[in-house]
Amino acid sequence: MLFNLLFPLADQFAVLNVFRYLTFRTGGAVITALIVSFLIAPTLIRMLRSYQNGGQPIRDDGPETHLLSKKGTPTMGGFLILLAVSVSTLLWADLTNGFVWVALAVTVGYGAIGFLDDFRKVTRRDFRGLPGRIKLALQVVVAIAAAIWITELTPAPLQDTLAVPFFKNVLLNLGWAFVILAVLVVVGSSNAVNLTDGLDGLAIVPVMIASGVFALIAYLVGNSVFSNYLQLHYVPGSGELAVFLGALVGSGLGFLWYNAPPARVFMGDTGSLSLGGALGTTSVITKHELVLAIVGGLFVVETASVIVQVVSFKLTGRRVFRMAPLHHHFEKKGWAEPTIVIRFWIIASILALAGLSTLKLR
Repeated sequence: MLFNLLFPLADQFAVLNVFRYLTFRTGGAVITALIVSFLIAPTLIRMLRSYQNGGQPIRDDGPETHLLSKKGTPTMGGFLILLAVSVSTLLWADLTNGFVWVALAVTVGYGAIGFLDDFRKVTRRDFRGLPGRIKLALQVVVAIAAAIWITELTPAPLQDTLAVPFFKNVLLNLGWAFVILAVLVVVGSSNAVNLTDGLDGLAIVPVMIASGVFALIAYLVGNSVFSNYLQLHYVPGSGELAVFLGALVGSGLGFLWYNAPPARVFMGDTGSLSLGGALGTTSVITKHELVLAIVGGLFVVETASVIVQVVSFKLTGRRVFRMAPLHHHFEKKGWAEPTIVIRFWIIASILALAGLSTLKLR
């Protein structure tokens, strides 16, 4: 909004010329989201605590320590993230950019699905929430609409293609199957972050790391000079997503302030589904879907641990891990929660660097 209102006046007031720079507006989005988070978090947490009788329901078959340390903690803290991201993005982004609206729509849409899930959990005092098929169907519907929208905004010949990391000229033409791929990426990313969100601060920091990486990718891919130099596929307009992703980083920092151990609030599905959906959507827009699997490798491993556990138990009746997702396996082995969280953060940082290396290794 500030860009659309103030930049046209740059001819009269030279100082307003700063709004043309993505770096300036991305920094503004980070700071604004952080400030909004700090302003609304105390009130929001009090409201969630007062309206939720007993906070988020805790699984009886989960780690025993959770019944003691996490009981009574309110959920739906994802509201804090959604509000901060939305306000900051609307304030600093170019609102004529369609990619920004796609990313916001998926983020808010998945946040609404997560809210329904969390609401059912706290009102029925049941950790299962929405039936899995209904939740998945709603996610797929939103993802299909977003995928079609993205193809309409993306210029040819990138509309329905898949870029392959490490190869500068490789574009796989998928045709109508691109929509299927995009849906798999967005839905898969959303649920992967959701599975990772199980310990205080565990999911939000890797999400911020991935958001920072994709903010840089969006900036480079959306700039014809940099994309040509790095031999990336130029996607006009995608650079504006750096502002949106900067808002994600800022809101994540604000949320972490209250989610750091011992957490005062959980993000719930309201936050985890929306954050994963946002990352998946930006990877599709910037043509870096496969790079997301590297940058978000921690989420991939957590999801794979669940799949392996389920398949192994159904086929052999035996479990590979003491408990899935993987972070609960280490809890069962006696690792302290902060140890697991910090080590997973380190892994996420290493994977982010590996993902960034694909930008130059062509």
